[in-house]
Amino acid sequence: MSIVHSDGLGQFQQDNATPHASRVATKWLQEHSSDFRHFHWPPKSPEMNIIEDIRDALLHAVENRSRTPMDLWTVLKDEWCELPPRYLQTLVESMPHRVAALLCVRGGPTRY
Repeated sequence: MSIVHSDGLGQFQQDNATPHASRVATKWLQEHSSDFRHFHWPPKSPEMNIIEDIRDALLHAVENRSRTPMDLWTVLKDEWCELPPRYLQTLVESMPHRVAALLCVRGGPTRY
């Protein structure tokens, strides 16, 4: 975190999925809490994280194109560069709707 956000403004975010909330992960976060800020995320709400949508788009794009680990890296870089800026903007603009849906179900799973 200190390398990526040397200004100290970075925040660690996780979706509180079961593996991320394990005793080991929770203990590590507590032990390193002075190293970075931890953004508290609604429990098990991956639909709130637009990174999941981007990951899915990239997975779909590369699933039939890569054969070796180096192919995968090349294809991922190519596909990342091919993501339309409008697609990314649409995901960002969807956040108010995602937050509203999450509030309606009081932090539970959404249909978003």
